[in-house]
Amino acid sequence: MAAVAEPRCHAADARRIGDEAARATSLVRYAPGSTFAEHGHPAGEEIFVLEGVLSDDTGDHPAGSYLRNPEGFRHAPRSAAGCTLFVKLRQFAPDDSETVRIDASREAWRPGLVEGLNVLPLHAHGTEHTALVDWAPGTVFKPHTHWGGEEILVLRGVFEDEHGRYPAGSWLRSPHGSRHTPFSREGTTLYVKTGHLDAGR
Repeated sequence: MAAVAEPRCHAADARRIGDEAARATSLVRYAPGSTFAEHGHPAGEEIFVLEGVLSDDTGDHPAGSYLRNPEGFRHAPRSAAGCTLFVKLRQFAPDDSETVRIDASREAWRPGLVEGLNVLPLHAHGTEHTALVDWAPGTVFKPHTHWGGEEILVLRGVFEDEHGRYPAGSWLRSPHGSRHTPFSREGTTLYVKTGHLDAGR
């Protein structure tokens, strides 16, 4: 996957509850040569690599990589050339202990629910589903309600609905019970998580 525009939050800054050791959704940028001391991840860590290459004890993870590090996992991340990450901390369900390593450039996409939509599932646990979703230009999705909420990071192109227009780098967080009719005139690629917000994550 090619490098994507650096995300900016739509309507508000990244969501954080507490300090650096608490529940958070944020962007993390590693300067070239950066290293991080070995550490664990109480309640888990979820990463999507936006730019560059993140390295740790499990290998090198280029842009387009999706990583899940459950509670009990320890690593010392680093980046020789620098990287930008979308990171969610302490947001795993208590019984979700799956470790995930996916390089999207090596995976097969599946047809979506409407013509022009392709989906690459990344993770599912209970009602929570995480995927990359690619929209061809002119794709329109049916009106729907988000049970458990929806979180979107626009990776490429422009995503739209009746509430606004969201270019690459936009972050949207819609609560449980929210409803919209999304579409994309220009085409877009999204990181999408659904079904997790009613649990306070």
